[in-house]
Formats: sequence, structure tokens, C-alpha cells
Amino acid sequence: MRFLELISVLSGKEVSQGKNPEIKGLSCNSRLVEEGDLFFAMQGRDEDGANYIAQAVRKGAVAVVCEKKPQVNIPYIIVDNPRRAMSVLAARFYGEKHKSLKLIAVTGTNGKTTTSHLIYRGLLSAGKKAAVIGTLGIYFGKKMRPPTLTTPDPIYLHSLFAEMANEGIEYVVMEVSAHALQLEKVYGLRFLVSVLTNVSEDHLDDFYTMDAYISAKKRLFVPEYTDFAVVCADDKTCFSVAQEEHIPVLTYGIYAPSDVFAIDLHQTVRGMEYVLNLFDEVFCIRSALLGDYNVENQLAAASVLAYLGVPLEKIAKFLSSNLVIEGRMERIAKWQGGEIFVDYAHTADGLEKALQTLKGRATGRLLCLFGCGGNREKEKRRIMGQIAGKYADFCIITSDNPRYEDPLSIIAEIEAGLHAISKNYVTIQDRRMAISYAVDLLSRGDVLLLAGKGGENFQEIMGIKYPFNDKKYVLELLQ
Repeated sequence: MRFLELISVLSGKEVSQGKNPEIKGLSCNSRLVEEGDLFFAMQGRDEDGANYIAQAVRKGAVAVVCEKKPQVNIPYIIVDNPRRAMSVLAARFYGEKHKSLKLIAVTGTNGKTTTSHLIYRGLLSAGKKAAVIGTLGIYFGKKMRPPTLTTPDPIYLHSLFAEMANEGIEYVVMEVSAHALQLEKVYGLRFLVSVLTNVSEDHLDDFYTMDAYISAKKRLFVPEYTDFAVVCADDKTCFSVAQEEHIPVLTYGIYAPSDVFAIDLHQTVRGMEYVLNLFDEVFCIRSALLGDYNVENQLAAASVLAYLGVPLEKIAKFLSSNLVIEGRMERIAKWQGGEIFVDYAHTADGLEKALQTLKGRATGRLLCLFGCGGNREKEKRRIMGQIAGKYADFCIITSDNPRYEDPLSIIAEIEAGLHAISKNYVTIQDRRMAISYAVDLLSRGDVLLLAGKGGENFQEIMGIKYPFNDKKYVLELLQ
């Protein structure tokens, strides 16, 4: 497609005259530009993409979308919002394939991955051709793509839509993060249904205030993006979305009056048992997933599946199957009479709910191994230390993804919160050594939670992602 034909859908302030090159690809990263690419020069939090136009040209870029006239001789269009322009042009470049797909969005601080995979697997069990995009990767048909970001950038996202449409996929379930909404990654998409699982404190290093974070989440629940909303009535922020009534809303919950709800919850050796009321049809559910919050995730999935026309009996049968979501409250082993769980809990709210759930399962001690990510919200480190000290009988503070921070500094900030609550802990920087130590502590009736990384297959240190997976390491250790 030629440059001028591609950009004809944009309202640009200024378009260069003269050359009209063939556009062979799109890129927003000057280091990854290939010959024939259209380059998007965007203002980031720390860097201005305009400073990298010359580098992009040297790599082979033949045109640029930017906010001001480039300093190099290259065909260009100047726009007010290059991020929004990137979403529009990526969709056009890949043939607007998203319009042939039924898109389902799941957003929320916690529970996005579990809920997305429950909806995805529920659709598959009902005989639908479905795909899922999120933290655990991209799955469609027999294909799997490794995870990049929770919500991929528009160029990659629309290339996936094109591939999925060509494979005959009908439904695409995708995690939509607050950052994705803030950065216009899903601009131009229309979701058949969107889910809001919960909202708790997170990402304040980027959003600065809870009001800004909540506003980013709420951007999804307007007619521009979504036809129908499914929200958790147990969460006050989610419930406020239902009350605003910008779009039709279905509520689900355990504690608050809801359209879809669960009662009589019991934790069992196998998982959870509860009674599901799904549009006044009542079912007894026996699930392998643990915790009230996972019951809420199942209620969200059931609500969406019912809205999409899956028979209620099939939904109930699916929820009672042996469901396990990788790295999400996943029981991975038993050793010396103790159980070992892996969970992604990396926020204060997530850690608290995970520990509350496992506290009722431990007839012996509850052990918790965790750390906090570097170059992220520092305020939560002390709080997570306090929460671990409150619920766990013994803690092992270790390294998570330190990124560009000193792991020992992060550990010290966690320790400051934990030490004020409990003295029953150790600090071991090396995560492998920490896991080995924690596993060796187990005895009959104990439960060990490895928190923070879930199904991640790496540990990020000084810009390098080293291969590492909590579950895999434990299984190797026990062998």
C-alpha cells in the first residue's frame, strides 16, 4: 500500500509533498525498523520518538508519522496524536480484520488472566473457534505466541487479528490493561462485551493517583468501545460503572446483590464448592480453583458465556471440570506432607487474597515466599511486607524482577514493613536459593505460597530476561 493511500483516513495537520513510497511494514521502535517501514515517532514518558527519526531512516524507514516536522528529508504526516494514528493505520494496513472478529475485553487490577482464560476455554468447550491474548501469551487454533505485553501494541495486535481471521477464529478474548487504554492501544476497536473484575491500588508510579488509574479503566465502558458490560458488584469501583449506565450492564458477585451470584461457598481438598445462580437456573459447582476471588472470576466468565449464547448447562459443566490456570493459585507439588502453590499475586490486594485463601487450607504453617518488582511502585513494598507478616507464619523475602534496581534495596523496603508486624522471616536474595530453602522447611500440613511471578518464564535483571520459572524450578528441585 502506498503512503498517501494508507494515511488518507487520517486528519493530518500537514502532509509532505512529493514522494509517495510503498509501505511494506510498520514500526514504532527505531531499532527494529526494516526496509520500507512507516515509522511512528511518539512522545514517551522518558523519550521523544522524534529524536530517533534519523536512526529509523538509516535502518530503512521510508515515511514517518509525527507531531512536528522531521529534521531529515523523508515523507511525513503531522498529527495531533501519533498513538491514535498508529492504531488506525495498523488496522488499515492489516485489512481491518478486527471487524470480522467478536472481541471480548477483560480489564481489572487482578483476575484478568484467569477470567480471560476461563472465557476462552468455555468458548472452546462449547465448540466455538476462539483465541486469547494476554499475560500468558497468545493462543489460537494449535498456535501459541509467547507473551509480550498484557495488551500488545497496535501493530502487532492487528497483525494477530489478521492471522486469526485467516484461521477462521470467531471470538477473541483479550486482556486490556489500564496502560493500553491510556496509550490508545485499543483505539478503533469495538468490543462485544467488556468485563471489569476489580480495581485496587496498582501502577501509581505511572498514574500517580487512584482517580487517574480508575479513569483509565473506565474509558473502556463507554459506547465508543463496548456494547455490553459485565462488572463485579462486590467491588465499589466496578459497581460505580454499573450505576453510571453508559451502556447496558450485567452484575455478578458473592457479597452484593447481583444478577449472577454464588452462595454457600466451601473450600475443599479438591478446590471450591458453591451454588451458582445463573439467571435463576441453579447449579452446584465443584471447581479445582481456590479462593472466593476465583469464584468471582468464574462468575464473570459464566456471565459472559451466557451473554454470548452458550447454554447454561454447558457453562455449569465447564466450571465443574478440572480447571487449572497456569501460575494462578496453581497447586504444583506436595513435599514432606506440605503443599506448594504458585500464584501471580504481585499487588497488595492480590497477595492478601492469596494468603487469606491458603490460610484456611493449612493445618500446619503458612509459608510465603515473595519479592517486589524493581522500577515499579515503591510504596506497595512496605504494604506487601505488612500483609505477609499478618497472614503468613513464616516469610522468605527474595528477589522478583529487580530490573534496574538493586535487589537488596527492594528487599530492605519490604523488610521494613514486615519487621513491624512479625520477626518470623529470612531474606535470601537469590530466588533459586530462597525456593530451595523454603521447600526444605515444609512438613505435614504446611502450605507454601510462591508469590509474584506466577507463570512467568524469566527473571528480569539489568535489562536482561534470564530464563526462570518458579514451577519448573520446584519440580526440578524435587526430582
